[in-house]
Amino acid sequence: MKHDITTRQDIEFLVNSFYQKVQQDPIIGHIFTQIAQVNWDHHLPKMYDFWETILFGQIGFKGNPMEVHFKLNQKYPLEQKHFDQWKLLFNATVEEHFEGEMAEQAKQKALSIADLMFFKISGDGQINLPKG
Repeated sequence: MKHDITTRQDIEFLVNSFYQKVQQDPIIGHIFTQIAQVNWDHHLPKMYDFWETILFGQIGFKGNPMEVHFKLNQKYPLEQKHFDQWKLLFNATVEEHFEGEMAEQAKQKALSIADLMFFKISGDGQINLPKG
């Protein structure tokens, strides 16, 4: 039976499960493993702190995610499809393991963060509408 995200251990489980999916993903996995060459021993604890801050208001996260993603974007242009895949994997991971108010909040926060990050990275602040 699924339960809500209520503890740091839940966050660690969510983050670990999510990044296992990310590393194996054909659309975004290579960005993490080959382009960014993420040091998972360093990255995962930062993500635990990030999500604990976002969901529980705990003060513990130190970092500038926008700066990190701007630098990554200079190495390898990040596209809408990358952010869409990230959101898809995150939501699937939450739904696979959790249910409840905090689980829904995690999905909403992830959507907002990813969309804002892409909006800022995409440069001119223009919203790119499909042509047709």
